Amino acid sequence: MTAIDPQTLDTEARRTRRFARINKADAWFKVLGLAWLTPILKAAAGDNPRAQAGEIWRLLGVPLLAISLFLVAWGTLAPKVQTSLGAVPGPVQVWEQVGSLHADYLREKGRETAFYERQEKRNADLIASRREDRVRERVYTGKPTYYDQIWTSILTVFFGFLIASIVAIPLGIAAGLSATANAALNPLIQIFKPVSPLAWLPIVTMIVSAVYTTNDGMFSKSFLVSAITVTLCSLWPTLINTALGVSSIDKDLVSVSRVLKMNTYTKITKLVLPSALPLIFTGLRLSLGVGWMVLIAAEMLAQNPGLGKFVWDEFQNGSSQSLARIMVAVFTIGLIGFLLDRVMYALQSMFTFSNNR
Repeated sequence: MTAIDPQTLDTEARRTRRFARINKADAWFKVLGLAWLTPILKAAAGDNPRAQAGEIWRLLGVPLLAISLFLVAWGTLAPKVQTSLGAVPGPVQVWEQVGSLHADYLREKGRETAFYERQEKRNADLIASRREDRVRERVYTGKPTYYDQIWTSILTVFFGFLIASIVAIPLGIAAGLSATANAALNPLIQIFKPVSPLAWLPIVTMIVSAVYTTNDGMFSKSFLVSAITVTLCSLWPTLINTALGVSSIDKDLVSVSRVLKMNTYTKITKLVLPSALPLIFTGLRLSLGVGWMVLIAAEMLAQNPGLGKFVWDEFQNGSSQSLARIMVAVFTIGLIGFLLDRVMYALQSMFTFSNNR
Protein backbone atom coordinates (compact mmCIF):
# COMPACT_ATOMS: atom_id res chain seq x y z
CA MET A 1 0.00 0.00 0.00
CA THR A 2 1.46 3.36 -1.10
CA ALA A 3 1.48 6.16 1.46
CA ILE A 4 0.08 9.51 0.27
CA ASP A 5 2.42 12.43 0.70
CA PRO A 6 0.85 15.01 3.11
CA GLN A 7 2.35 17.82 1.03
CA THR A 8 0.53 16.50 -2.04
CA LEU A 9 -2.74 16.42 -0.10
CA ASP A 10 -2.16 20.01 1.07
CA THR A 11 -1.44 21.14 -2.50
CA GLU A 12 -4.62 19.49 -3.79
CA ALA A 13 -6.66 21.05 -1.00
CA ARG A 14 -5.34 24.52 -1.85
CA ARG A 15 -6.04 23.90 -5.53
CA THR A 16 -9.60 22.80 -4.74
CA ARG A 17 -10.20 25.93 -2.64
CA ARG A 18 -8.77 28.11 -5.41
CA PHE A 19 -11.13 26.65 -8.02
CA ALA A 20 -14.06 26.94 -5.61
CA ARG A 21 -13.35 30.68 -5.25
CA ILE A 22 -13.04 31.06 -9.02
CA ASN A 23 -16.37 29.29 -9.60
CA LYS A 24 -18.02 31.48 -6.96
CA ALA A 25 -16.65 34.63 -8.58
CA ASP A 26 -17.81 33.42 -12.02
CA ALA A 27 -21.44 34.26 -11.18
CA TRP A 28 -20.50 37.91 -10.59
CA PHE A 29 -18.21 38.01 -13.62
CA LYS A 30 -21.24 37.05 -15.72
CA VAL A 31 -23.32 39.78 -14.09
CA LEU A 32 -20.65 42.38 -14.87
CA GLY A 33 -20.09 41.15 -18.42
CA LEU A 34 -16.62 39.87 -17.51
CA ALA A 35 -17.21 36.15 -17.99
CA TRP A 36 -13.92 35.91 -19.94
CA LEU A 37 -12.01 36.39 -16.67
CA THR A 38 -13.04 32.94 -15.43
CA PRO A 39 -11.13 30.85 -18.03
CA ILE A 40 -8.11 33.16 -17.64
CA LEU A 41 -8.06 32.55 -13.89
CA LYS A 42 -8.61 28.83 -14.36
CA ALA A 43 -5.80 28.62 -16.89
CA ALA A 44 -3.51 30.53 -14.51
CA ALA A 45 -4.46 28.03 -11.80
CA GLY A 46 -3.44 25.14 -14.08
CA ASP A 47 -6.82 23.79 -15.19
CA ASN A 48 -6.45 22.26 -18.69
CA PRO A 49 -4.85 25.23 -20.53
CA ARG A 50 -5.96 23.97 -23.95
CA ALA A 51 -9.64 23.88 -23.00
CA GLN A 52 -9.43 27.23 -21.21
CA ALA A 53 -7.70 28.79 -24.23
CA GLY A 54 -10.74 27.81 -26.31
CA GLU A 55 -13.04 29.47 -23.78
CA ILE A 56 -10.88 32.60 -23.72
CA TRP A 57 -11.06 32.80 -27.50
CA ARG A 58 -14.85 32.35 -27.49
CA LEU A 59 -15.58 34.80 -24.67
CA LEU A 60 -12.90 37.43 -25.34
CA GLY A 61 -11.15 36.84 -28.64
CA VAL A 62 -14.27 36.56 -30.82
CA PRO A 63 -15.95 39.74 -29.42
CA LEU A 64 -12.70 41.72 -29.78
CA LEU A 65 -12.29 40.44 -33.35
CA ALA A 66 -15.87 41.44 -34.17
CA ILE A 67 -15.33 44.94 -32.73
CA SER A 68 -12.07 45.28 -34.65
CA LEU A 69 -13.74 44.29 -37.92
CA PHE A 70 -16.54 46.75 -37.25
CA LEU A 71 -14.07 49.58 -36.62
CA VAL A 72 -12.08 48.72 -39.77
CA ALA A 73 -15.24 48.61 -41.89
CA TRP A 74 -16.45 51.87 -40.35
CA GLY A 75 -13.13 53.63 -40.89
CA THR A 76 -12.92 52.38 -44.49
CA LEU A 77 -16.48 53.12 -45.61
CA ALA A 78 -17.23 56.32 -43.65
CA PRO A 79 -15.09 58.71 -45.79
CA LYS A 80 -16.89 57.49 -48.92
CA VAL A 81 -20.29 58.70 -47.65
CA GLN A 82 -20.77 62.44 -48.15
CA THR A 83 -23.43 64.44 -46.29
CA SER A 84 -24.37 68.13 -46.18
CA LEU A 85 -21.85 68.47 -43.34
CA GLY A 86 -19.07 66.65 -45.17
CA ALA A 87 -17.91 63.04 -45.01
CA VAL A 88 -19.24 60.73 -42.32
CA PRO A 89 -16.71 60.82 -39.45
CA GLY A 90 -14.69 57.70 -38.79
CA PRO A 91 -13.61 56.25 -35.43
CA VAL A 92 -10.65 58.66 -35.11
CA GLN A 93 -12.79 61.77 -35.65
CA VAL A 94 -15.42 60.51 -33.19
CA TRP A 95 -12.76 59.79 -30.56
CA GLU A 96 -11.37 63.31 -31.06
CA GLN A 97 -14.80 64.70 -30.18
CA VAL A 98 -14.78 62.67 -26.97
CA GLY A 99 -11.66 64.61 -26.00
CA SER A 100 -13.23 67.86 -27.18
CA LEU A 101 -16.36 67.32 -25.06
CA HIS A 102 -14.19 66.55 -22.03
CA ALA A 103 -12.19 69.73 -22.67
CA ASP A 104 -15.47 71.69 -22.84
CA TYR A 105 -16.41 70.20 -19.47
CA LEU A 106 -13.09 71.27 -17.91
CA ARG A 107 -13.45 74.81 -19.31
CA GLU A 108 -17.00 75.13 -18.00
CA LYS A 109 -15.99 73.86 -14.56
CA GLY A 110 -13.16 76.41 -14.58
CA ARG A 111 -15.66 79.19 -15.29
CA GLU A 112 -17.94 77.90 -12.52
CA THR A 113 -15.07 77.84 -10.01
CA ALA A 114 -14.00 81.36 -11.02
CA PHE A 115 -17.61 82.59 -10.68
CA TYR A 116 -17.93 81.31 -7.11
CA GLU A 117 -14.49 82.66 -6.19
CA ARG A 118 -15.46 86.12 -7.47
CA GLN A 119 -18.78 85.95 -5.65
CA GLU A 120 -17.13 84.90 -2.39
CA LYS A 121 -14.54 87.70 -2.68
CA ARG A 122 -17.26 90.27 -3.47
CA ASN A 123 -19.39 89.20 -0.49
CA ALA A 124 -16.36 89.24 1.80
CA ASP A 125 -15.56 92.80 0.68
CA LEU A 126 -19.17 93.89 1.26
CA ILE A 127 -19.17 92.39 4.76
CA ALA A 128 -15.83 94.08 5.52
CA SER A 129 -17.25 97.45 4.42
CA ARG A 130 -20.42 96.87 6.53
CA ARG A 131 -22.76 96.57 3.56
CA GLU A 132 -24.22 93.18 4.48
CA ASP A 133 -27.58 94.10 2.91
CA ARG A 134 -25.97 93.88 -0.54
CA VAL A 135 -24.57 90.37 -0.02
CA ARG A 136 -26.02 87.93 -2.55
CA GLU A 137 -25.61 84.20 -3.07
CA ARG A 138 -26.28 83.35 -6.71
CA VAL A 139 -26.18 79.95 -8.40
CA TYR A 140 -23.99 79.56 -11.46
CA THR A 141 -26.19 79.22 -14.54
CA GLY A 142 -23.68 78.41 -17.26
CA LYS A 143 -24.25 76.11 -20.17
CA PRO A 144 -24.73 72.46 -19.09
CA THR A 145 -21.83 70.25 -20.05
CA TYR A 146 -22.07 66.89 -21.81
CA TYR A 147 -21.58 65.13 -18.47
CA ASP A 148 -24.35 67.23 -16.91
CA GLN A 149 -26.72 66.14 -19.67
CA ILE A 150 -25.79 62.49 -19.17
CA TRP A 151 -26.49 62.77 -15.45
CA THR A 152 -29.82 64.54 -16.09
CA SER A 153 -30.96 61.74 -18.40
CA ILE A 154 -29.94 59.03 -15.92
CA LEU A 155 -31.80 60.72 -13.04
CA THR A 156 -34.87 61.21 -15.22
CA VAL A 157 -35.06 57.62 -16.40
CA PHE A 158 -34.62 56.24 -12.89
CA PHE A 159 -37.33 58.54 -11.53
CA GLY A 160 -39.77 57.53 -14.27
CA PHE A 161 -38.81 53.87 -13.90
CA LEU A 162 -39.36 54.03 -10.11
CA ILE A 163 -42.86 55.46 -10.54
CA ALA A 164 -43.65 52.83 -13.19
CA SER A 165 -42.48 50.03 -10.87
CA ILE A 166 -44.53 51.35 -7.92
CA VAL A 167 -47.64 51.35 -10.13
CA ALA A 168 -47.02 48.20 -12.19
CA ILE A 169 -45.97 45.66 -9.53
CA PRO A 170 -49.09 45.95 -7.30
CA LEU A 171 -51.37 45.97 -10.36
CA GLY A 172 -49.55 42.93 -11.75
CA ILE A 173 -49.93 41.08 -8.45
CA ALA A 174 -53.65 41.89 -8.41
CA ALA A 175 -54.05 40.72 -12.02
CA GLY A 176 -52.16 37.51 -11.31
CA LEU A 177 -54.14 36.66 -8.18
CA SER A 178 -57.60 37.65 -9.39
CA ALA A 179 -59.22 36.65 -12.67
CA THR A 180 -61.60 39.60 -12.25
CA ALA A 181 -58.75 42.10 -11.87
CA ASN A 182 -57.01 40.55 -14.88
CA ALA A 183 -60.17 40.89 -16.96
CA ALA A 184 -60.44 44.55 -15.95
CA LEU A 185 -56.78 45.42 -16.64
CA ASN A 186 -56.21 43.42 -19.82
CA PRO A 187 -58.18 45.73 -22.19
CA LEU A 188 -56.34 48.79 -20.84
CA ILE A 189 -52.99 47.06 -21.30
CA GLN A 190 -53.79 46.06 -24.87
CA ILE A 191 -54.93 49.60 -25.75
CA PHE A 192 -52.19 51.66 -24.12
CA LYS A 193 -49.15 49.37 -24.43
CA PRO A 194 -48.56 50.10 -28.17
CA VAL A 195 -48.90 53.90 -27.79
CA SER A 196 -45.77 55.76 -28.88
CA PRO A 197 -44.05 58.19 -26.49
CA LEU A 198 -44.48 60.85 -29.19
CA ALA A 199 -48.24 60.55 -28.67
CA TRP A 200 -48.04 60.72 -24.88
CA LEU A 201 -45.64 63.67 -24.80
CA PRO A 202 -47.99 66.54 -25.79
CA ILE A 203 -50.70 65.22 -23.43
CA VAL A 204 -48.25 64.98 -20.52
CA THR A 205 -46.80 68.42 -21.32
CA MET A 206 -50.21 70.10 -21.23
CA ILE A 207 -51.29 68.34 -18.03
CA VAL A 208 -48.02 69.12 -16.20
CA SER A 209 -48.15 72.76 -17.37
CA ALA A 210 -51.73 73.07 -16.08
CA VAL A 211 -51.23 71.29 -12.74
CA TYR A 212 -47.63 72.12 -11.86
CA THR A 213 -47.82 75.91 -11.91
CA THR A 214 -44.97 76.75 -9.52
CA ASN A 215 -41.43 77.48 -10.68
CA ASP A 216 -39.92 76.84 -7.25
CA GLY A 217 -40.95 73.21 -6.81
CA MET A 218 -38.70 70.26 -6.10
CA PHE A 219 -38.69 69.28 -9.79
CA SER A 220 -38.65 71.35 -12.95
CA LYS A 221 -41.51 71.00 -15.42
CA SER A 222 -39.22 69.62 -18.13
CA PHE A 223 -37.97 66.94 -15.73
CA LEU A 224 -41.52 65.89 -14.81
CA VAL A 225 -42.66 65.82 -18.44
CA SER A 226 -39.82 63.49 -19.44
CA ALA A 227 -40.14 61.30 -16.34
CA ILE A 228 -43.92 60.85 -16.61
CA THR A 229 -43.61 60.04 -20.33
CA VAL A 230 -41.05 57.36 -19.39
CA THR A 231 -43.48 56.03 -16.76
CA LEU A 232 -46.41 55.77 -19.16
CA CYS A 233 -44.37 53.86 -21.74
CA SER A 234 -42.29 51.61 -19.47
CA LEU A 235 -44.75 50.26 -16.91
CA TRP A 236 -46.32 47.68 -19.24
CA PRO A 237 -43.52 45.06 -19.38
CA THR A 238 -43.32 45.00 -15.57
CA LEU A 239 -47.09 44.78 -15.21
CA ILE A 240 -47.42 41.95 -17.74
CA ASN A 241 -44.47 39.92 -16.41
CA THR A 242 -45.58 40.38 -12.80
CA ALA A 243 -49.07 39.14 -13.63
CA LEU A 244 -47.60 36.18 -15.52
CA GLY A 245 -45.21 35.32 -12.69
CA VAL A 246 -47.92 35.48 -10.04
CA SER A 247 -50.41 33.44 -12.08
CA SER A 248 -47.74 30.78 -12.74
CA ILE A 249 -47.20 29.96 -9.05
CA ASP A 250 -47.42 26.27 -8.27
CA LYS A 251 -51.05 25.46 -7.42
CA ASP A 252 -49.89 23.21 -4.58
CA LEU A 253 -48.34 26.23 -2.87
CA VAL A 254 -51.60 28.12 -3.23
CA SER A 255 -53.43 25.16 -1.66
CA VAL A 256 -50.95 25.15 1.23
CA SER A 257 -51.60 28.85 1.83
CA ARG A 258 -55.33 28.10 2.12
CA VAL A 259 -54.71 25.24 4.53
CA LEU A 260 -52.51 27.48 6.69
CA LYS A 261 -55.15 30.22 6.46
CA MET A 262 -52.64 32.87 5.43
CA ASN A 263 -53.96 36.40 5.25
CA THR A 264 -53.51 38.36 2.01
CA TYR A 265 -50.39 40.26 3.16
CA THR A 266 -48.61 37.12 4.38
CA LYS A 267 -49.57 35.24 1.22
CA ILE A 268 -48.13 37.97 -1.00
CA THR A 269 -44.89 38.52 0.97
CA LYS A 270 -44.11 34.91 1.88
CA LEU A 271 -45.45 33.03 -1.14
CA VAL A 272 -46.32 35.18 -4.16
CA LEU A 273 -43.34 37.54 -4.37
CA PRO A 274 -40.55 34.95 -3.77
CA SER A 275 -42.05 32.67 -6.43
CA ALA A 276 -42.69 35.42 -8.97
CA LEU A 277 -39.47 37.42 -8.51
CA PRO A 278 -37.61 35.97 -11.54
CA LEU A 279 -40.35 37.07 -13.94
CA ILE A 280 -40.85 40.37 -12.10
CA PHE A 281 -37.17 41.19 -12.57
CA THR A 282 -37.38 40.21 -16.22
CA GLY A 283 -40.19 42.76 -16.57
CA LEU A 284 -38.17 45.38 -14.68
CA ARG A 285 -35.18 44.89 -16.99
CA LEU A 286 -37.42 45.24 -20.05
CA SER A 287 -39.12 48.33 -18.58
CA LEU A 288 -35.82 50.05 -17.84
CA GLY A 289 -34.61 49.39 -21.39
CA VAL A 290 -37.86 50.72 -22.86
CA GLY A 291 -37.75 53.73 -20.55
CA TRP A 292 -34.22 54.64 -21.64
CA MET A 293 -35.19 54.55 -25.32
CA VAL A 294 -38.37 56.53 -24.68
CA LEU A 295 -36.49 59.17 -22.69
CA ILE A 296 -34.09 60.05 -25.51
CA ALA A 297 -37.01 60.48 -27.95
CA ALA A 298 -38.94 62.59 -25.42
CA GLU A 299 -35.96 64.85 -24.75
CA MET A 300 -35.42 65.39 -28.46
CA LEU A 301 -39.05 66.24 -29.19
CA ALA A 302 -39.74 68.39 -26.10
CA GLN A 303 -36.26 69.97 -26.01
CA ASN A 304 -35.92 68.94 -22.36
CA PRO A 305 -32.42 68.83 -20.84
CA GLY A 306 -30.53 65.59 -21.39
CA LEU A 307 -28.81 63.51 -24.05
CA GLY A 308 -31.77 63.74 -26.42
CA LYS A 309 -31.57 67.54 -26.40
CA PHE A 310 -27.82 67.34 -26.95
CA VAL A 311 -28.36 65.24 -30.08
CA TRP A 312 -31.05 67.62 -31.39
CA ASP A 313 -28.97 70.72 -30.66
CA GLU A 314 -25.99 69.28 -32.53
CA PHE A 315 -28.25 68.36 -35.45
CA GLN A 316 -29.57 71.91 -35.56
CA ASN A 317 -26.08 73.37 -35.08
CA GLY A 318 -24.84 71.99 -38.38
CA SER A 319 -21.13 72.51 -37.70
CA SER A 320 -18.41 70.31 -39.12
CA GLN A 321 -18.08 68.54 -35.76
CA SER A 322 -21.83 68.00 -35.21
CA LEU A 323 -22.07 64.58 -36.86
CA ALA A 324 -19.11 63.24 -34.88
CA ARG A 325 -20.61 64.58 -31.65
CA ILE A 326 -23.95 62.95 -32.43
CA MET A 327 -22.11 59.65 -32.91
CA VAL A 328 -20.43 60.15 -29.52
CA ALA A 329 -23.91 60.55 -28.03
CA VAL A 330 -25.15 57.41 -29.83
CA PHE A 331 -22.35 55.31 -28.34
CA THR A 332 -22.91 56.93 -24.94
CA ILE A 333 -26.63 56.08 -25.07
CA GLY A 334 -25.84 52.48 -26.01
CA LEU A 335 -23.19 52.09 -23.29
CA ILE A 336 -25.44 53.54 -20.58
CA GLY A 337 -28.27 51.27 -21.72
CA PHE A 338 -25.95 48.28 -21.34
CA LEU A 339 -24.84 49.42 -17.86
CA LEU A 340 -28.44 49.96 -16.73
CA ASP A 341 -29.27 46.41 -17.79
CA ARG A 342 -26.21 45.12 -15.90
CA VAL A 343 -27.41 46.93 -12.76
CA MET A 344 -30.81 45.23 -12.99
CA TYR A 345 -29.16 41.90 -13.75
CA ALA A 346 -27.01 42.27 -10.62
CA LEU A 347 -30.10 43.01 -8.51
CA GLN A 348 -31.87 40.03 -10.08
CA SER A 349 -28.93 37.78 -9.19
CA MET A 350 -28.97 39.04 -5.59
CA PHE A 351 -32.69 38.59 -4.95
CA THR A 352 -33.62 35.53 -7.02
CA PHE A 353 -32.42 31.97 -7.27
CA SER A 354 -33.39 31.29 -10.86
CA ASN A 355 -30.68 30.82 -13.47
CA ASN A 356 -33.11 31.20 -16.35
CA ARG A 357 -32.33 34.84 -17.07
